[in-house]
Amino acid sequence: MADTSNDITVVNSLIKTLNDSITGYQESAKDIGNQRLATMFQERAQERQQVVTQLQAEVARLGGDPNSGGSLLGSAHQIFLDLKSTITGKNDSAVLAEVQRGEEYLRDKFDTALADANLSASTRQVLEQAAQSVRQGADSVRQFNTAM
Repeated sequence: MADTSNDITVVNSLIKTLNDSITGYQESAKDIGNQRLATMFQERAQERQQVVTQLQAEVARLGGDPNSGGSLLGSAHQIFLDLKSTITGKNDSAVLAEVQRGEEYLRDKFDTALADANLSASTRQVLEQAAQSVRQGADSVRQFNTAM
């Protein structure tokens, strides 16, 4: 049997970050006054949950134990968001800018994972599919932010 430890580590790391993204979207949906944005954030959280489920299935297929929580960095980012929203009065533009920053971080994390030369072809294919959803999310947030 092939060594799948690198694939498991890479995918579990992405799961943690995606879980942070879900939490970020859920919290941002509560913090934003623009109902259209709140709906978009809720939809993105649901889409991200579907991606997490797919990646957890990949980790299980590889024989690993799928992550179910977020990262320490995500917790720190959430504390920063809470502080920033207190200071800015939960300004829609500030919330949207933070969401966009988080989206760019997540997109870059997927790009780095996909650049891993040791990733198996089957796991790379699963990550490519997940990355499409992440890129779409990043693009829609950026477009919305540009329009504001």
